[in-house]
Amino acid sequence: MAELGLDPAAVTVREVDSDEQARAESFVGSPTIRVDGRDIQPPPAGEPTGLSCRIYRRRDGRISPTPDPLDVREALRG
Repeated sequence: MAELGLDPAAVTVREVDSDEQARAESFVGSPTIRVDGRDIQPPPAGEPTGLSCRIYRRRDGRISPTPDPLDVREALRG
């Protein structure tokens, strides 16, 4: 965020601690990163919500527990 001139204090960390809340938030696992309410790597249609670990696909095709840093930067630039 600092590289893009954005205030890191603007980040809101929210804990989803129930299946009911996961459904209400369309939460498909942790970590879910949203910028202006939009998931930086939207899950496929029909992806189940719930309290689970999330899997991301990096740009080079690898599977990762975190999104590709370039996806995060692009979302923040938008």
